[in-house]
Amino acid sequence: MTDHPRRRPTRAVVIGGSVAGMLAAAAVKDHVGSVEIVEAHGPASGPGARAGVPQAAHIHLLHQGGAEAIDSLLPGAVDALLAAGANRIPMTTNMVIYSPEGWYRRWRRSTHFLISASRDLIDFVVREQVLKDPRVRLRTNTRAIGFLGDRRTVTGVRVHAAGSAETELRADLVIDASGRATRTPRWLAQLGVSGLPTAHVDSGFVYASRFYRAPVPTRDWPMVGVQADSRLPRPGNSGGILPVEGERWHVSLMGAPGGQPTRDPDAFEPFARTLRHPVLADLIALAEPLTDVSVSHSTANRRHYYERLARWPEGLVALGDSVAAFNPVYAQGMSVAAQGAVALRALIPAGPTPDLARRAQRAIARPVDTAWTLAVGQDIHFSTTTGEDPNLAERALRHCVSRLSHTATGSFRAATALTDVLALQATPGSLARPSVLLTALTGPLRPRLDGPQFTRAERELLEGARGAARPSR
Repeated sequence: MTDHPRRRPTRAVVIGGSVAGMLAAAAVKDHVGSVEIVEAHGPASGPGARAGVPQAAHIHLLHQGGAEAIDSLLPGAVDALLAAGANRIPMTTNMVIYSPEGWYRRWRRSTHFLISASRDLIDFVVREQVLKDPRVRLRTNTRAIGFLGDRRTVTGVRVHAAGSAETELRADLVIDASGRATRTPRWLAQLGVSGLPTAHVDSGFVYASRFYRAPVPTRDWPMVGVQADSRLPRPGNSGGILPVEGERWHVSLMGAPGGQPTRDPDAFEPFARTLRHPVLADLIALAEPLTDVSVSHSTANRRHYYERLARWPEGLVALGDSVAAFNPVYAQGMSVAAQGAVALRALIPAGPTPDLARRAQRAIARPVDTAWTLAVGQDIHFSTTTGEDPNLAERALRHCVSRLSHTATGSFRAATALTDVLALQATPGSLARPSVLLTALTGPLRPRLDGPQFTRAERELLEGARGAARPSR
């Protein structure tokens, strides 16, 4: 990529065929001759489970910032998701959320939205949209095992396919989208690039999830969540129910050391009753379990600060979980990867300027900064968290967010400002605007809710489900 300023890269290689890798291919395909995606696992058929995505068993959603980024990269992708059964959930109109500061109101006016679907469906729709382009090729059952090049320029990757000898894939641009298991730090060190700053913050949360047949129609059904409160003298725990395709509820429960969920299906509902409110347990008691309980311990926040390296090789970009992986409870990973891919796409048309890779890495870091601040800014305050202690700025941000969240339980303006950040459409710094601070100080304008706010129609559906669940005499 350094031969001539007018020459554009002719071949890109993407490491990883999950959502981040597919979106990376979508970002560059119009500006290169071809894109080859190297995927360690076998080909996927249909919207079913795919190997190499252990987090697919747990709830997934696309924040508005992520959904809009995907639609920008792949026009029509969100419509395809909705047509396949995904739900568009208006925020906070169709959200029943118990925050540490109280129940959020379901304001009639919706300002934001999120897309709720299984990870398998999101993977499938994105993959189908990307691979229909003849310039993109997927090479399955093939592992990337190292970079080609030197500390100045990466010129490709060494790969090993099942049953074959090691080969070299030359490329003008290599994009690492291999996820939490990325080997880029090690491979950079082998090229002589050292001194990579990293961060690791682990609350110790464990995920336990399963699918249920919903006892009510899922179209326009709200998402329901009970959030953990780090201020309580007990292990943090939380949970959520998302309506997904196939008239199902996807349920995930989370717990910190001293109060973690297990794989025992008979313990799933009882654990839900240990949350700060029993609404999740009451709901799943009406539903029919469709799967066993899947458990994950991979919930730590981990970040590689590639943008801070004194030396960064040309021809290399890292994206998605390869840069930063977040506690899945905040559902940020796919959305941040999509926003990073959009940032990459914005720079590629400029051609292979000498600092393209570094500028791309810095641009990708910006949406990561927002998500990292939100995730770590919450996890760092749990007593079980390891990795670092909150500094003065982080304590101040937590106090500000907590105060605004308290106000948001009874103030539409506060709820909108907070949701703007949570939807990944504004940075946490926006909460420090004078108008937002004044709103937070004013406090809630409506009385505190004393329980979950279901509509009359929803309560009638639930009563009907309860009646159907009662044994006949």
